[in-house]
Amino acid sequence: MLEEIIEKIKEYKLFAGLALAGLLLAGFFLIRGSGEPAPEKQVSALAQEVIQSSASSDQIDRTEQSEVRDSESSSELTVDVKGEVKHPGVYQLKAGSRIYDAIQKAGGMTAEADSKSVNLAQKLADEAVVYVAKIGEGGADVTSGTAEASSQAAASRSAQSDLINLNTATEAELQTITGIGQKRAQDIIAYRESNGGFKSVDDLKNVSGIGDKTLEKLKEYVTVD
Repeated sequence: MLEEIIEKIKEYKLFAGLALAGLLLAGFFLIRGSGEPAPEKQVSALAQEVIQSSASSDQIDRTEQSEVRDSESSSELTVDVKGEVKHPGVYQLKAGSRIYDAIQKAGGMTAEADSKSVNLAQKLADEAVVYVAKIGEGGADVTSGTAEASSQAAASRSAQSDLINLNTATEAELQTITGIGQKRAQDIIAYRESNGGFKSVDDLKNVSGIGDKTLEKLKEYVTVD
């Protein structure tokens, strides 16, 4: 609706500019027809100014439209919903949505889902991963990409001494760690199988995409015991 209004305003401005230019040119020819000296350069310059003004206005309108589209884009976020939901997948939600909204978008939890594994009231961030654990599945948490989620996950694991064992963890368990998505979890398991397991946590640096900074963040969540 907003774009249609902008288009109509733009058309109106262009029409008014062209109409004014036409009136100036008509006046020029009338002056010439009456035999009076015509200020040709002034009329031409004024007409050109009107046309340029219309073009400039058109450019401003296009810029405003682009800003509107950017604003609409920033009002949405994309999340990846995994685990015990009826329709796992990537979904778009409004900014400010909660984990509850993401799970509902994915069709809700399955009968085997552990509702305690997620904080339904937690706000989502763009590129978040929502993982709903199965009943009896240990180490489940939500990787939302927010500082709050990271802090909660760290505090929970510290209290329970529930570190993820790199040599025995499943793909789903690895994805409960902040900073590890599906691709990285698969790469960790592939390295483990190819090299006979991890000798130390520092071996994570040998996994594609994991550098020193990422390793430091992962150390508080994993072990090789």
